[in-house]
Amino acid sequence: MDIRFEQVGFTYQPHTPFEQRALYDIDLTIQDGSYTALVGHTGSGKSTFLQHLNALVKPTEGSVTIGDRVITPSTDNKNLKPIRQQVGIVFQFPEAQLFEETVAKDIGFGPKNFGRSAEEIEKITKEVIELVGLDESYLERSPFELSGGQMRRVAIAGVLAMEPSVLVLDEPTAGLDPKGREDMMNMFNRLHEERQMTIVLVTHLMDDVADFADYVVVLEKGTVIKQGVPSEVFNDVEWLEEKHLGVPTATRFANELMKKGFVFDQLPLTTEELVTALKNKQFDLKVGGQA
Repeated sequence: MDIRFEQVGFTYQPHTPFEQRALYDIDLTIQDGSYTALVGHTGSGKSTFLQHLNALVKPTEGSVTIGDRVITPSTDNKNLKPIRQQVGIVFQFPEAQLFEETVAKDIGFGPKNFGRSAEEIEKITKEVIELVGLDESYLERSPFELSGGQMRRVAIAGVLAMEPSVLVLDEPTAGLDPKGREDMMNMFNRLHEERQMTIVLVTHLMDDVADFADYVVVLEKGTVIKQGVPSEVFNDVEWLEEKHLGVPTATRFANELMKKGFVFDQLPLTTEELVTALKNKQFDLKVGGQA
């Protein structure tokens, strides 16, 4: 399911003294099955953009096409429920949204609201708890007895229980330790690869963008200023640093080597690519020396 933005603009409290424009001239397509990273500074419009992905807000200009539904400023707010089922959003610190007395009830809350039977809910709940790296022994426990990382997994399981085709992640690893962050990102990548789930990731961690995303969108002051595959976006290191966006660790290191005369056929984005490039270059140097 593609999500297409066409000349999208959004203004909070329009035609009032508190009017504030958050988005303008957004032309962008999130392709079905893609892993798209959205980056930009605080205030760049990322959160407002995310809310358009499942019609939590409607554009005040232009249109957003979600699958076969076209959302415009005049779209009726009724019958938008199916969109919220297709596009699941995991907001920052989703564990704060837990409220039921057991993990099972919390995970099953969404499917129950969509009219799923008790048998279906039980099956879905058992399936998604394993998807997030927990087992069925957690289902009858209170979510408030769990660790912070476990609570976040339960909250994500609640979104997955809706069986969305698109999973939107707003800084999903915020506050986690390095091991927890790695586990969480690997989990999302498995969902993408094994279930062909479309992923939209908002993050300020460029290493995660380089390691997982296949497309990058850069927002600034409410509009798209650059988009493309990671190798294109991260190729202009000076531009990224000028925008104070940062670059992947491996790319920054490679860029420093280039300043000292080292030549790369292609600027590496990940540690694996950097190591491979350096090994190949060492081999070339040895061969050259022997020759």
